[in-house]
Amino acid sequence: MFVRLASIFRGEDARGLAGAAGGPDELQRAVAALLVEAAAMDGDIDDAERNTIEHLLACHFDLDGDAVRALVEAGIRATDHSVQLYSFTRPVKERLTHEDRVRVIEMLWTVAYADGKLHDYEAALVRRVAGLIYVPDRESGAARQRALGRLRLAAVPGD
Repeated sequence: MFVRLASIFRGEDARGLAGAAGGPDELQRAVAALLVEAAAMDGDIDDAERNTIEHLLACHFDLDGDAVRALVEAGIRATDHSVQLYSFTRPVKERLTHEDRVRVIEMLWTVAYADGKLHDYEAALVRRVAGLIYVPDRESGAARQRALGRLRLAAVPGD
């Protein structure tokens, strides 16, 4: 399952081939745009949120620094030119399994909490996206708890 998820996040199709022109495909741009949108809901994308977005995209799409920065910029441009979430949630809903969609919600919660506080607009956006990609409230709540747990672990100084 993790190999399949990694290949989907890298933008590979069922044959394991990269998307057209080797650049970010529709799914990658959609996930990046959703993460950017979550970060921007409180009016600002701060360094902690941007670093979190870059880290999540790098890990899940297996991208290097330049590629992940280009993907974040593509996500920013996409959100600047869009007034609806449908264009971002549609590829997620259509191309990912239920478990993978739950993981996207967990990524959104991680970004929403990246600056150390949860804004009401960020929480509302994650709940709205969860509904649009058919992730029930219970599973979204569990994803939220996993994201919070991971952030708490990251905040604990090393031994």
